[in-house]
Amino acid sequence: MSKKSEIKFIIDLDENKMPEKIKWHADDADFEGMKDAKTLMLSLWDKKDNITLGIDLWTKDMLVGEMNLHFYQMILKLGDVYRKATQNNEVAKMFDDFATQFSDKLKLFENK
Repeated sequence: MSKKSEIKFIIDLDENKMPEKIKWHADDADFEGMKDAKTLMLSLWDKKDNITLGIDLWTKDMLVGEMNLHFYQMILKLGDVYRKATQNNEVAKMFDDFATQFSDKLKLFENK
């Protein structure tokens, strides 16, 4: 017996179609109701065309410092996912190294 899970995103747009609010929920999430987010970056692999498709949204109140931290964490996440999917620790470490270089360049963790 297979199970299905639905993930729902609700995007409130302003008059210029810019995201003002992003809310989401998943059937099997460990919380009730909709949860607020400031960004949504979704990548999908199109198996017919062998291409990555994406939806990249962020709200007007997403600060540059938050975006920098978000990208740093996504780079680390990419490495983790790649490591789990391929068992290739050597290449996965390249993501970790780049995340360190990224945070150093932006001085993400200085004076905190």
